Amino acid sequence: MSVKLDSITKLYGNQKALDQVSLNVKSGEIVGLLGPNGAGKSTIMKIITGYLQPDEGFAEVNGVAVKENSLPIRKQIGYLPENNPLYTDLYVTEYLKYVAGLYALKEIKTKVKEMIKLTGLEREQHKKISALSKGYRQRIGIAQALIHDPAVLILDEPTSGLDPTQIVEIRQLIRNISVNKTVILSTHIMQEVEALCDRIIIINQGLILATDTPTNIKALGNGDSHLYAVEFLEPIKEKMLLKIPGALDAQSTATNTFLLKGGKEDLRPLIFKFAVEQKLTILTLTKQESSLEKEFMRITNSSRK
Repeated sequence: MSVKLDSITKLYGNQKALDQVSLNVKSGEIVGLLGPNGAGKSTIMKIITGYLQPDEGFAEVNGVAVKENSLPIRKQIGYLPENNPLYTDLYVTEYLKYVAGLYALKEIKTKVKEMIKLTGLEREQHKKISALSKGYRQRIGIAQALIHDPAVLILDEPTSGLDPTQIVEIRQLIRNISVNKTVILSTHIMQEVEALCDRIIIINQGLILATDTPTNIKALGNGDSHLYAVEFLEPIKEKMLLKIPGALDAQSTATNTFLLKGGKEDLRPLIFKFAVEQKLTILTLTKQESSLEKEFMRITNSSRK
């Protein structure tokens, strides 16, 4: 089930939270929304769910306008908000039965059992929510978002505040449940984006700055050039390395260690060939790649007014 925003603008008083935002999420795709705090990520999610209405533009889910069909659309969407509001005085099974009742589901007990098994809550199902760790509360939040079997799943900071073990568990859970669903998630964790997302949308100050795969976003930092770190056993001068075909620059970074700059062509085979010809021993050779975090910082910083 696809999700589309067309020229969405949203104002909070005089502040423009979203400025002519357009995006298209294809059916079965996992898309990550990345941006600093206040960039507009949560506003996008609330507009898709019908919780907020835009001042300009329109939102569609599977070709159906959200504004005119808010209630039917909500039946197709599972939503985990950032703060994950839960009734903490209820027991886990009690709460999930309550949510299932809100959706008027049939065979509620069976559905609750399915969600408990899917989200790994078997050992905690008879406890009060107030007695559970944040990791298990996030699992409950995901269970309530999934209990009506939505086609679209929207997760706002699903691993916020979790420890490393809990992050890995929730990440695996999201991967498992995303097989037959369209997933939109907001996060600040770059490893999560690289592990889960088919595509990234970077947003800042209400504007979409970039949208592409994690691999292609990282490659933006390289442009038409690449860097190579090479360490030799024997001493060698920087100017000698410029004899390597395609080498544009060479800088010494430590004893017998250099940073080479080349163009689009991969220099590694040529560096090895040069070493053989000069009777040099290569101890290490690595191609330097830009990181997703560096590109995120570069893109968002360049957009600041």
